[in-house]
Amino acid sequence: MTPQALDALRACVGAEQVLVDGDLSAWEQDWRKRWRGKAGAVVRPASAEQVAAVVKACINHGLSLVPQGGNTGLVGGGVPDTSGSQVLLSLARLNRVRAIDAANLTITAEAGCILQAVQEAAAAQGLMFPLSLAAEGSCTLGGNLATNAGGTQVLRYGNARDLCLGLEVVTAEGELWSGLTGLRKDNTGYDLRDLYVGSEGTLGIITAATMKLVPQPAAITTAFAAVGGMSQAVELLNLARTRLGAGLTGFEVMGRFALDLVARHFPTLPRPLPDAPWTVLLEQSDNEGEAQARERFEALLGQAIESGLVSDAVVAESVAQSRGLWHVRESIPLAQSEEGPNIKHDISVPVSAIPAFVEATDAALERRFPGVRLVDFGHLGDGNLHYNVQAPAGHDAATFLAEHEHEVNGIVYDAVCAHGGSISAEHGVGVLKRDELVERKSPVALDLMRRIKRALDPHNRMNPGRVLATDR
Repeated sequence: MTPQALDALRACVGAEQVLVDGDLSAWEQDWRKRWRGKAGAVVRPASAEQVAAVVKACINHGLSLVPQGGNTGLVGGGVPDTSGSQVLLSLARLNRVRAIDAANLTITAEAGCILQAVQEAAAAQGLMFPLSLAAEGSCTLGGNLATNAGGTQVLRYGNARDLCLGLEVVTAEGELWSGLTGLRKDNTGYDLRDLYVGSEGTLGIITAATMKLVPQPAAITTAFAAVGGMSQAVELLNLARTRLGAGLTGFEVMGRFALDLVARHFPTLPRPLPDAPWTVLLEQSDNEGEAQARERFEALLGQAIESGLVSDAVVAESVAQSRGLWHVRESIPLAQSEEGPNIKHDISVPVSAIPAFVEATDAALERRFPGVRLVDFGHLGDGNLHYNVQAPAGHDAATFLAEHEHEVNGIVYDAVCAHGGSISAEHGVGVLKRDELVERKSPVALDLMRRIKRALDPHNRMNPGRVLATDR
């Protein structure tokens, strides 16, 4: 990167906010330590106007940008390449909650706001921002929108896209589009918001968003339930939908080995139920009193046990116990990291097809790789599984990943497509799944995506090489 380009960037944000020397690994390496790049500069603007100025400076000096939020991504979409010529644009300093409109049930916050901070700002007004995921203490709202994050309450409230009413975006030309509307209905032409949500920074840079809020529930009830198979888990889901209706806000499934990893690496965490092939975490939230909510929940579980659908269950007796159950579920990704590298799959399949998918894919992997261990867990309520593959016991995890990832991916993604699913549910495409996208997406869809990219980013400055290959 030329001295002139660096001077132009410094003029946009101040010299102290353009980093070129020292340890930049916090921005240049993803949290899985799988991708490591080299930034020409790390630039840290503090406003949307500064972001726009940085984009224009990059245009003038022929530079491309990689936007980054909390750097918690899992597909390599938020770190620079190895050329040393890209600008890593950190949005961490855009971290203000600009407004809360309680009557309109909306919050407007900047892209660098930590998700947990958005939740806390809403709670301080007696409201709830329902987007929730394991990385909420470090991921940012802009990154959540860029990947259309899902999390644990999609079943009731939807993905990040469903919660978003309006955006503020800096375009690839350095223009600032302010679309921070709090309207639920606005049919005035093409929905520009939906172009940018889920685009992973390849079309423009989200700098702020207006998001939906909901009233705080009067009662939240959480339980673990043990089931003998995935078919029983789906039957329990159907029963819970019937008995709880819209009150069902969470329905997570965890395989035996996933919980074994948590017990191995975090032995102080509770193990509320004996070992079972599958354990379900259910949660209901409603505006009735706690006693009525608990009575309905226990009646549901009692019926499931009497019918043989559930072998055992435990209901949290307090907020602390409820958090403890969720802590077990949310510790699975950390336990995987402690166990060593694994082959991750963030897939979605119609709920009705999940039992057949799991049975067929488990069997195919076991035939090809005897002893392979499956870290299977996720959001069964909306059909999203994190179907991760760990090396057989005694095998070196890194070697297994290096030698067999492509073949494992082929087996898993073939099965996903055969069962009418998607190879990316909530983590995005990034670099990790870019080539798979070419193989799995229809040619018509890919051509339309490329046309959109060329129209909005004709010089390919916005996160090039992510989602779509630059040479196709």
